[in-house]
Amino acid sequence: MKVVYIKEPGKIEVIEKDIPIPKKGEALLKIKYCGICGSDVATYTGNQPFATYPRVPGHEFSAEIVEIEENDYGLKKGMIVTANPYFNCGKCYSCRKGKVNCCESNQTMGVHRDGSFTEYITMPIERIYHGKGLNARTLALIEPFSIGYHAINRGEVQEEDNVLVFGAGPIGIFALISAKLKGAKVYAADMLDGRLEYAKKMGADGVINVGNEDVKKKVLEITNGDGMDVCVEAAGAPETFLKCIETVAFAGKIILVGNGKRETTFNHSVLLQKELNVYGSRNSLNDFEPLIDLTSSGKVNIDDIVTDEYDLDNVLDAFKTLTNNDGTKLKVLVKFS
Repeated sequence: MKVVYIKEPGKIEVIEKDIPIPKKGEALLKIKYCGICGSDVATYTGNQPFATYPRVPGHEFSAEIVEIEENDYGLKKGMIVTANPYFNCGKCYSCRKGKVNCCESNQTMGVHRDGSFTEYITMPIERIYHGKGLNARTLALIEPFSIGYHAINRGEVQEEDNVLVFGAGPIGIFALISAKLKGAKVYAADMLDGRLEYAKKMGADGVINVGNEDVKKKVLEITNGDGMDVCVEAAGAPETFLKCIETVAFAGKIILVGNGKRETTFNHSVLLQKELNVYGSRNSLNDFEPLIDLTSSGKVNIDDIVTDEYDLDNVLDAFKTLTNNDGTKLKVLVKFS
């Protein structure tokens, strides 16, 4: 089988490996679609803080069950499925509390362990979710949807909240969609006009170009001088975190979902002065099945977030193109079968 392989930062290739043999309690899956996450690009470029090498990237995927034993989940050969890619230890304090998404020894596919950019993978049966009629292309979007959805739930976004999402990439857009589902008024901020156009297409109530607009002034205009009830940092940059602190209202909330390696310096007294709630958000928690149900019901359309689709033969071009994204590419999928 073909496998996408990042030997070290900046070195990516397609190699051949044997098809894996499932162990007891595992299923053999044939990959249908993989999404290229920003963390996959960061692993390729060497900017993913948690990645180890060599590494097979990927954790956003859909697949067909090729081989599976009798199970209590109703999963059968031929079903189109997705899976939870965050492996937890089950023993640490956070796992014992049920917060398995932030396990102290978390291993995310494509980051800490090999991922889904391969024609076949094995997965523990209990991690697999039936697509319930969703097509394979849409089903590959459930995992990134769950990241934004979990972040919005972490911050307990409410109806009529004014929410500003910094970073209109895929995770930022999914956070925007999730906040809109709560009934919030949601705005997107980015420096790329292309991404802001997609944000408007996906339901943003307004957009701010941080490169040529005074963000604080615009926020005060939108909120009649109050500031945002919630700011979501989805870019993973020090500058956007500082903008969150600056533009969020007194007694407001900041949700951190963007991931990066650069340090941020600020006077923490402003957090006290404003009495801010700052939420870290990692992975997702029990969100796959609800989002499959929500998407299959037709209450939300996430397909428009896909701007480009490559076949497996051109997968390296897809990775290399995304390292210089000018904002015209949002979610990029690779079709495996």
